[in-house]
Amino acid sequence: MNKRGMKRQVVGTVVSDKMDKTVVVRIERLVKHKFYHKYVRRRTKFAAHDEENSCKTGDKVMITESRPLSKTKKWRISKIVAKAV
Repeated sequence: MNKRGMKRQVVGTVVSDKMDKTVVVRIERLVKHKFYHKYVRRRTKFAAHDEENSCKTGDKVMITESRPLSKTKKWRISKIVAKAV
């Protein structure tokens, strides 16, 4: 489904904003277990670039895949979906 020129976009929750211009975003997805056929929740953490330092812990954000920005950063914050309460 990843066509040429199309960037992957996912929605996740910010779990850390301690770095400068970088946030850690946790993505949750459901995967069907091979043997038990039960849906299991899987989590992945991505480091994402936040140019204005506008994201805080608990915010729901949309991140977009980009070229490598550092050793661990390969995602950018595209928009803040919901602010933390």
